[in-house]
Amino acid sequence: MLRHVRGVLRRRSLELTLVERQPAEAETAAFAPLSADDERGAGLAVIAPELSAPERSLVELMLREAVLDVAAALADQRGRPQPPGRRTSYHGIFGAASAMQELYELLDRIAPSESTVLIQGENGTGKELVARAIHQASPRRDRKFVVTNCSAFNDNLLDSELFGHRRGAFTGAVTDKPGLFEVADNGTFFLDEIGDMSPALQVKVLRVLQEGTFTRVGDTETRKVDVRIIAATNRDLTGMVARGQFREDLFYRIHVLTVALPPLRDRREDIPLLIETFLSRHRRTRPKRLAPACASQMYDYPWPGNVRELENEVERLVVLASGPMITRDELSPRIREWKPGDEEARTTPDTGSLPAAVEALERRMIGAAMRRHNGNKTRAAEDLKVSRRNLIRLVQKYRLEK
Repeated sequence: MLRHVRGVLRRRSLELTLVERQPAEAETAAFAPLSADDERGAGLAVIAPELSAPERSLVELMLREAVLDVAAALADQRGRPQPPGRRTSYHGIFGAASAMQELYELLDRIAPSESTVLIQGENGTGKELVARAIHQASPRRDRKFVVTNCSAFNDNLLDSELFGHRRGAFTGAVTDKPGLFEVADNGTFFLDEIGDMSPALQVKVLRVLQEGTFTRVGDTETRKVDVRIIAATNRDLTGMVARGQFREDLFYRIHVLTVALPPLRDRREDIPLLIETFLSRHRRTRPKRLAPACASQMYDYPWPGNVRELENEVERLVVLASGPMITRDELSPRIREWKPGDEEARTTPDTGSLPAAVEALERRMIGAAMRRHNGNKTRAAEDLKVSRRNLIRLVQKYRLEK
C-alpha cells in the first residue's frame, strides 16, 4: 500500500517524506488511514513540520484522496467493494467538509427519484454543477441535460425559448421551432434563476409540472413531454410568495425536494482542496504552486463570490504569475489587501444603538477568528488579543461554540 500511495503522490508532483504512522509524530504530520484491508490498522503520515496550516490541510486532503484512490483500485482488482471513506468529490463537485458530506448523502437519495428539485444557494456556490450531478446519478443520465437561465431573456423571448413557437407567431418567426421542454423530453431540464420568471410564464411552467403538457407560442396543439425539472435560485422564494411576486402553487410544486448549498465561508477547510483541483487543471501546460504566504492569504479571505470567485482567481494566477511559484504579491488587489476585520467593518451599521453595534461587531469578529483557527480557542484568543478565558465567555455568550 505504501508503495502504491507514493506512486499516486509522485504523479501529482508532490515530493514529501511518506512513512508509516508513529504516535510520537502526531504534532508534525498529516495523517490518512490505510485501506481497511491493512491488517496492521496503521496509517500513513507526511512528515512536514515546516508547512503552514493551509498547506498541512491541503497535504492531508491529498494524502487521504490518494489512499482512497489506491484502495478503490485494489478493491476493483479483487472484485470487492470499496472501503468506506470521506468523499472528496461527487460527479464533478469537490469538497470534503462535513457540509459537503451531508450534501453528497442527500444527493445519493435524491438522484434516483423522479421528483422535482429546488436548489438554493448564493451566487457562485455551484447550483448548475449540483443539478448536473443529480442528472448524472439519475436513471436519466443517458438522456439530455438542458439548461436555461430565466433571467437572461425578456418575457416574450423566454416564452419562445421554453415552449417553442409556430411559424408566423411573431415577426421573425419564419419556421416552426421546438422549445427547450421538447428538447429535454425524457431527460432533465434545469431552470436556473426561476425566481426571475414572470407570473404569466410561471403559470405555463406549472402546467408542465402538473400535467406534462404545453402549447407553443401561436399554436393550438397541445404537446406532451416527460421531463424532470430541477430549479435553482439565489432569491428568497418564501418572501416572494408572501409579497405576491411568485405563485404559491408553483412554489410548492418545485419545493418537493430542496437542496441548500453551503457558501464557501462555511466550508473553509475545502479551500486547499479546491485550489489544488483548479491548479491541477493547468498542470500539464502551466505547472504552478502557491507560496506559503499566498496560500495563507487565500485561506483567510472570505470569498464572497464563493467557489466561482476562487476558481477565477486561480486561473488568473496561473496565467499571469511570472514563475512556477505564485507569490502573495501576485494576488488580485482585493484579496492581497484584505485583512481580518475588513468584512466586519463593512457590515457594521452606521446608525442605531451603539451597544448593539458593538455586540454585532464582537460576534462577527469572534466567529471569524474561530473559523480561521478551526475552533481552536487558544489560537483565536491570540489572534484577537484577548485572554482565552475571556474568549470562552464571549463564545458562550454569543453561542458560537458550533
